Amino acid sequence: MDAPTIQPKFLSKRDELGLVAVGFSGGQCKPGVDAAPMALIESGLVDQLKDDLKYKIHYDGQVHAYNELMPKDDPDHRNMKKPKAVSAVTQQISKQVYEHAKEGRFVLTLGGDHSIAIGTISGTAKAVHERLGRDIAVIWVDAHADINTPETSDSGNIHGMPVAFLTGLASDKPDAPFGWLAENQKLSLKKLVYIGLRDVDRGEKKILRDHGIKAFSMHDVDRHGIGKVMDMALGWIGSDTPIHLSFDIDALDPMWAPSTGTAVRGGLTLREGDFIAECVHQTGSLVALDLVEVNPSLEEQGAAETVRAGVSIVRCALGDTLL
Repeated sequence: MDAPTIQPKFLSKRDELGLVAVGFSGGQCKPGVDAAPMALIESGLVDQLKDDLKYKIHYDGQVHAYNELMPKDDPDHRNMKKPKAVSAVTQQISKQVYEHAKEGRFVLTLGGDHSIAIGTISGTAKAVHERLGRDIAVIWVDAHADINTPETSDSGNIHGMPVAFLTGLASDKPDAPFGWLAENQKLSLKKLVYIGLRDVDRGEKKILRDHGIKAFSMHDVDRHGIGKVMDMALGWIGSDTPIHLSFDIDALDPMWAPSTGTAVRGGLTLREGDFIAECVHQTGSLVALDLVEVNPSLEEQGAAETVRAGVSIVRCALGDTLL
């Protein structure tokens, strides 16, 4: 394997990668997703990025559990479960991502459940604002929209709410759990694109329609093919915008990624997932990637397969090619 040949448009250090490993599962109710970063690392991902793709990795060697940040009491707030814990962890993740991103490095975050995106995307957005004076775009690849507000959520699990907080559709008072999110850490609804949706709550459907949010469901993938969907998604964002790709492994069909907490049949094939990552890399605009919701403790027989799928997505987003 060779180093990527695409010249990044928005990274000053093209061969440097900041890695944040997040062993946090508090945004949902199933344990085990906290074990994903170590499973991905032990499968050889970091070595492959160094040896095959020639990245210089900046990594503190820790999978952060953030136990020191856990509050003694954490009552529900506006229907949210564990709001203080998720707030404290995502604020810390935001700082970790920002420290890498402000240096002009690519940032790879291995989760963890998808609530961590409150931290990853806010950290990227802040750094890009300060370094380049630009807004970021987010491509959210997921079976679920994760855009519930606390009031529209049936479960109260915050991993179903990150996009609402990041876009300002949900907000908190300054002294409330998510009041720390500043304007330069948020995302414009016009710079948000979904790919792979197939399990969207009724309240979320209304939010997507009311705000004209660009979303490509599995119906669109079936109708147009993944190539056309990517053309339309990237055309919507434009060529002059840094992109943060947030990839939930449950976007893939359980045939390819069974070990995840909210698996839904009828999803993307592994090649379609890889193709999304390849296309975003080829724009030269990708500045950050999250890989979340791998849960090695579920579907034990499929854990290794799911980890391999996650490794494949990361490699493709970072420049691996078939030829």
